[in-house]
Amino acid sequence: MVADDLLTMSNISKRFGATQALHEVSLNVRGGEVLALIGENGAGKSTLMKILSGAHSPDSGQMQLAGQPYGPQGPHDARLAGVGMIYQELNLAPDLSVEDNIMLGQEPHWFGFRDRRKQREQVRRALELLGHPQLRPETPVRELSIALRQLVEIARALASDSRVLVFDEPTSSLTLQDVQHLFEVIRKLRDSGYGIIYISHFLEEIRQVCDNYAVLRDGQSVGTGKLAGTTDAEIVSLMVGRGVAELFPTVPHSPGETLVSIRNLSGKFAPQQVSLELKRGEIFGLAGLIGAGRTELLRVLFALDPVRSGEVKVATIAIDHQTPARIRAGLGLVSEDRKTEGLAQSRSIADNLTYSRLEPYTRAGFLQLGRRRTEVIQWMKRLEVKAHSPEQTIGELSGGNQQKVAIARVLHQQADILLLDEPTRGIDVGTKSEIYRLMGELAAEGKVVLFVSSYLTELLAVCDRIGVMSGGVLRETRPAREWTEESIMSLAVAR
Repeated sequence: MVADDLLTMSNISKRFGATQALHEVSLNVRGGEVLALIGENGAGKSTLMKILSGAHSPDSGQMQLAGQPYGPQGPHDARLAGVGMIYQELNLAPDLSVEDNIMLGQEPHWFGFRDRRKQREQVRRALELLGHPQLRPETPVRELSIALRQLVEIARALASDSRVLVFDEPTSSLTLQDVQHLFEVIRKLRDSGYGIIYISHFLEEIRQVCDNYAVLRDGQSVGTGKLAGTTDAEIVSLMVGRGVAELFPTVPHSPGETLVSIRNLSGKFAPQQVSLELKRGEIFGLAGLIGAGRTELLRVLFALDPVRSGEVKVATIAIDHQTPARIRAGLGLVSEDRKTEGLAQSRSIADNLTYSRLEPYTRAGFLQLGRRRTEVIQWMKRLEVKAHSPEQTIGELSGGNQQKVAIARVLHQQADILLLDEPTRGIDVGTKSEIYRLMGELAAEGKVVLFVSSYLTELLAVCDRIGVMSGGVLRETRPAREWTEESIMSLAVAR
């Protein structure tokens, strides 16, 4: 049952130098409600939540918590007031127990001594509410899975008597089963009267767990309402500020002759004896659970990981099991881990985009920076990278724009076979749509796109064929139209 407003944020504004991050944003969260906070990268969601959590102070506006004025002086102050944050990046002490992590910084004391009995009771109540018997207070956190560690974060917020809980992209590292269990926990918390703010780029996910929505665009509130009766197209239109005919734009393309032949390819542990043919002008999707061997297949194909056995041919020519040979043959990899492996965060857009092919800009051993800058600007325009200049560092860009630079890099190196590992993870709906369109354009140019994704909806909508992996083995491939989400999952979980 929905109660009165637990949290009210009225006309919140925040400026960083010349950038107006938020302009008179208002938000209400009621007890017994899960509110989806939706917006593209850079829309202001993070800034608004940092103000709520006490990490930033607003330039103007007011907040109320449970009907009382609320203005935290820092994150600890916000936590004591009843606001709990569960971030995508977990913040736990791995060598401490579950109990000590839950109570860290809020240990009960009696005359200067820790009250262990009271602490155990608080932890017991918090874990009981989550309803997960595998989560034992004495277990060291380092022994827990990512999903169980996330529950420890939630328990920490519950133990501090939080009334408003914020979940920021909580499913990015979870398996499908763990996601469904998390949703059960959120529904249980909602039914217990908590007010919950849920941030996610996945509209299907939002519809499963949220009641209402609030959309931010360019630092402003542009729409609120009930999810029931509101279409995805209407929400996306609010997010991007223009009508969106379809979430998955179709670019006509026709698969042609075989360009890549993979025979009995095996890595150290995965993949295992994979055979596959990829055609020019084809988008081939790889589905499977985390640990199925999809990423390992791409890394072995690119020779980043050791090749135990097997053969890779490009246009009937067998390619050496060395990364430089694979690059020369036209392969390009966009890693799923763009922060630590796909891009150099402290280097410029120009550096990242051209590092794998500097030859066009060198003369007599010197780098022609002006010529390179002109070319980089053209690539930025083609992929619509939003940035101040080619000299801006990668770390300053949104996740979607970073991903565009990563894709531009493999195109700049003249790759004809693009290995894209989770290219739409963690980016907003508008940018996803742009990447789907780009993939279609690349296929129309005759390139091969090998596309790994855990998001079955996009695989079914974008790909020409889909293969399902499990236990390092490519179980089956079919045209995309012959698959359903249920049939893919049935095969993915089969042993």
